[in-house]
Amino acid sequence: MTSSFEFHTYPARLSDAERDRALKALRNGVALGRLSHDTFVRRMELVLAARRPDELAVLTADLHTEGRWSRWVFGAVGAVSGFTVRLRRAWQAERLPKLLLPAPNNPYPLRIGRDPANGLRLSHETVSRVHAELSRQGGTWVLRDLGSTNGTSVNGRRVTGAVVVRDGDQVSFGQMSFRLSAG
Repeated sequence: MTSSFEFHTYPARLSDAERDRALKALRNGVALGRLSHDTFVRRMELVLAARRPDELAVLTADLHTEGRWSRWVFGAVGAVSGFTVRLRRAWQAERLPKLLLPAPNNPYPLRIGRDPANGLRLSHETVSRVHAELSRQGGTWVLRDLGSTNGTSVNGRRVTGAVVVRDGDQVSFGQMSFRLSAG
């Protein structure tokens, strides 16, 4: 005779959360260069087919994850590093020469570069002949890189195409930097 309380010898089905944790560990392993793409794909298939927690453990055993202490240390270092970058940028911004924005009623864009025909001529070897263009469009200022060799950046970010700029932004043409000013 059997009891109504039967005990199964196999564990319960894996939860989606357990599978997600294993997949996340595999993704992190690929991102950190610990797994090749082919190994990642094969292990991902095995995670999705796994029936027991020990099968998942085997698939992620060689992917040591950082502990809480390591994450805290790396997070703190990242925060301090980000602060020092912002501090350096703020320190330099006050010391940069001002670049006055053209009058808002001027319908013509301001061309910037080494060519004497430009509205703003910059005689520096890192500035292209026709480097960038600053124009007023619908009440906002737009800075457009014109295919310069050494690039244009706004607040430390490289401009690809065009970007909206404001009073106080730091702009760089090659290695020449300025702070935009409305007056």
